[in-house]
Amino acid sequence: MELVVKSSARGRRSSTARTARNPEATKTQILDAAEEEFARYGLAGARTEPIAANTGVTKAMIHYYFGTKEELYQAVLKRQAALFHSAVEQIDVSDLSPEAALKKFLRLAVDYENTQPYHGKVLLHEAMTNEGKYFKLTGWEVPFGLGAAVLQRGVDEGCFRPLDAANNLKQLEPLSDWQSPEAIENYADSAIAFILAGVLKHPEASS
Repeated sequence: MELVVKSSARGRRSSTARTARNPEATKTQILDAAEEEFARYGLAGARTEPIAANTGVTKAMIHYYFGTKEELYQAVLKRQAALFHSAVEQIDVSDLSPEAALKKFLRLAVDYENTQPYHGKVLLHEAMTNEGKYFKLTGWEVPFGLGAAVLQRGVDEGCFRPLDAANNLKQLEPLSDWQSPEAIENYADSAIAFILAGVLKHPEASS
């Protein structure tokens, strides 16, 4: 009889622990662990077993909240996009000079990547091993669009050297034909101009 009572008590404690689990906190923990797993192995190589082990949940619970591994991967990409969009929306560069606006935007990007160490790795895997299948979910158009707008404003106001910000932005699209002769030529010209601008000694710098 005593054994039955103890077993029942353990069952009640276990049931209470399961009931006390916060669904939103659990989903956040799963996404955190999944982001690390996808950053290491990409969509194809990632497994849900380590994700479950690192969060203290079952694989069944992961499937309950997110569905398949591919759907979990999409949820990770969407969360990354939402976090970056939120950071971008907090800055206002409309009243800044193009140079100051560009500095602020780039500082934001660097600071964000520093606080989100797996963000860039997940995107790299998406581009290289998943061939950009879900790249649209990253919402890359918003931050890159803001950067392109700042660059174009600098060109229009005579602060920056002439460049085709919009065309360079299009080259980042996953469906762009990077191997066409025109794309290769444009990319080479842009890369050469960028490197030369950084290494050549400007007259004002030597005076």
